[in-house]
Amino acid sequence: MTNREKITEVVNKLFIYTDFREWDKLKNEVFDDDVHLDMTSMGGQQMDTTPGAICAMWEEGFKDLDAVNHLSGNYLVTLIDEKNAEVFAYATATHYKESATRGNTREFVGSYELKLRQNDKGWRIYSFVYNLKYATGNLNLV
Repeated sequence: MTNREKITEVVNKLFIYTDFREWDKLKNEVFDDDVHLDMTSMGGQQMDTTPGAICAMWEEGFKDLDAVNHLSGNYLVTLIDEKNAEVFAYATATHYKESATRGNTREFVGSYELKLRQNDKGWRIYSFVYNLKYATGNLNLV
């Protein structure tokens, strides 16, 4: 595979492993040892953290959901040099909760700015910025 294909594969794994709640795979195959996480567009915080902390946060956030589905695409991959890359991607995330009484879904639409570096484990995400465009549906899934 080319570097561009390897990078795209890591980004796909980010969304697929999250949807299937494959936390160990996310920690071992997607994220670098230290990650800059910025989800301020959703009211979250900007932080420098670890893959384990990210996965614990997402696991807690998804625990009451019956399904999570990310659709991503329109990847713009920029190879900075042989060891560094940036990826822009559009994505939607749909959350489903069977027991919600005011609608079973909520959807988040936005874009990602990801930075990756190549190390002895391969390409890994070390910076993750989410830019929410809008959210729709039963946002509290009540």
